Amino acid sequence: MSLIEIRNVTKRFGRFAAVDDVSLKIETGEFFTLLGPSGCGKTTLLRMIAGFDAPDTGQILLDNEDIISVPPEKRPFHTVFQSYALFPHMTVAGNIGFPLKMAGKSSEEIEQRVTRTLAEVELSQFSDRYPHELSGGQRQRVAFARGLINEPRLLLLDEPLGALDEKLRENMQRELINLQADAGVTFIYVTHAQNEALALSHRIAVMNRGRIEQVDTSATIYNFPVNRFVADFIGKINLLDAQVMAISTQHLTLNVNHLGKIRVPLKASVNVNDKGVMAIRPEQINITALDPNAQNDGKRVGRIRDFLYIGDVTTYIIELADQVHIEALLANSVPGQAQRFEIGDQVAINWQENAAHFFPD
Repeated sequence: MSLIEIRNVTKRFGRFAAVDDVSLKIETGEFFTLLGPSGCGKTTLLRMIAGFDAPDTGQILLDNEDIISVPPEKRPFHTVFQSYALFPHMTVAGNIGFPLKMAGKSSEEIEQRVTRTLAEVELSQFSDRYPHELSGGQRQRVAFARGLINEPRLLLLDEPLGALDEKLRENMQRELINLQADAGVTFIYVTHAQNEALALSHRIAVMNRGRIEQVDTSATIYNFPVNRFVADFIGKINLLDAQVMAISTQHLTLNVNHLGKIRVPLKASVNVNDKGVMAIRPEQINITALDPNAQNDGKRVGRIRDFLYIGDVTTYIIELADQVHIEALLANSVPGQAQRFEIGDQVAINWQENAAHFFPD
């Protein structure tokens, strides 16, 4: 039985459906992420789970019991916001212990549990400091600790790392993974950052315009997106206009704009002459220097139009026929070498047949 089940939940603001007939099941101990662009409905859905907003239709069940009528303070949940929401006049220990104080716990129990929780988030030496004396990462850890000290069934996290710089954000991601595993608490995490969702989550629900596009593990969503939106939203991808020419038991044969015939894995509910896009990720494209004397069967010829050096990798913009551009990514494995190819170099590209996908319009 799922810990949380969302059944056909809809929330409207006027005529706008912020959440539109959403159904989900979230398991006990899971790190579950709601991912999507701004305005897709993920925060609205989180607020309804927390009890801050009520759905217009549908059910939200905890242990198979509908909790729509249960006020937020009576739900065994805690919410962590991007703004931390710490009390500036309270010390770190005071902030963390506040939920226990409100629950009427004894001073002795509060002290014991605060001490233990401070150690878990590695803030023991900061117990007497005030929020303004802490770094952003330390304040965020205080917010996490306060959320966990009451041992909630569910921790709801609304863009909790959004205010941190990139390096600190990466460090906090690792801390969150460890914290969730150690605490054993179910997390529902809201973010628009694709890489963050891929790194943290057991499963991800990709949302768009109030609806769920795909729910699956990080690896499945990245490697096997169900439609064009998911493919384009998660990571970088090349999308080239294509039309289905033939269908076999295992493959589609596409006529790809300016590239000719290309085979891709079979896709259900696709017919001959269907139009759409061929999608392939930059890191799945192989680039080699063009050898005029070698056989280039299965390869496409192009020229390096531009490149973007990002330290560990370089992204190449390759111009093919009729000024069609495709991106390919190579790891920088040679120290001190910023790129393998120069602008203007002629190159050949190819990829494994199962690396590309077809998405109909």
